[in-house]
Amino acid sequence: MDNMDHDHDMKDQLARLGDTGVGRRVVSQMRAYWEGLRQGRDVPARAEIDPRGLQNTLEYAFILERVAPGMGRFRLAGMHLNDLMGMEVRGMPLTALFTPEGRKRVADATEAVFSGPSIAELVLTAEAGIGKPPMTARMILLPMKSDMGDVTRILGCLVAEGQGIGRTPRRFLVEASHVEPVKVGVPTPAKTPAPVRPEAFGLGERLPHFGKPAAPVAQVPRVAQPPKPAFTARTPEERRAMFRVVSND
Repeated sequence: MDNMDHDHDMKDQLARLGDTGVGRRVVSQMRAYWEGLRQGRDVPARAEIDPRGLQNTLEYAFILERVAPGMGRFRLAGMHLNDLMGMEVRGMPLTALFTPEGRKRVADATEAVFSGPSIAELVLTAEAGIGKPPMTARMILLPMKSDMGDVTRILGCLVAEGQGIGRTPRRFLVEASHVEPVKVGVPTPAKTPAPVRPEAFGLGERLPHFGKPAAPVAQVPRVAQPPKPAFTARTPEERRAMFRVVSND
């Protein structure tokens, strides 16, 4: 199936399952952060990840380490994933979040991300049952390099939406998937920072001339003053007062 067919499949599934926009927003923010890190390269490095850049998605984010073909193990995971499973997922394989029917498809997508490298997006539905209300989810998998330079890490997120998590663990089926090869592009040039204006510090009123050429100040011509006449001693006492007596004691 080509990319266009995949896109239609994703859109059809999202329309059928209902998309409130939370998953779309989080997935878009995660991909934009990853694109910003790679700056046109093929894949960014795991060491470049800064949690501060993911503060709006940390609850749903995770990092996988490749441990076998098609298998990634959680090294880090947000609280949303722990809530879905009802336990700490760190150290578990990604396939633990899926039903037996869904594990083959998510394993294929994971391997495509590592070996491509590629980007994978998946539309999921939760397995239903007693105490388990209907739930849908979106997931994205983004390749990263390890400290050794090989693509053995994945930055991803999973956002589940519905009437509540209910009884755990919640596991998912794969309704649709889209795998897109990474395309190397031109790095985005950094913007030149704008100068800080005094208005930013509340100084605009005290500096009303800022940004405008200052009005020329009229120069008042200086009138030359006549030199003072030299003092002329007229009496013997005045002449004696002009000398200092230096003692050689």
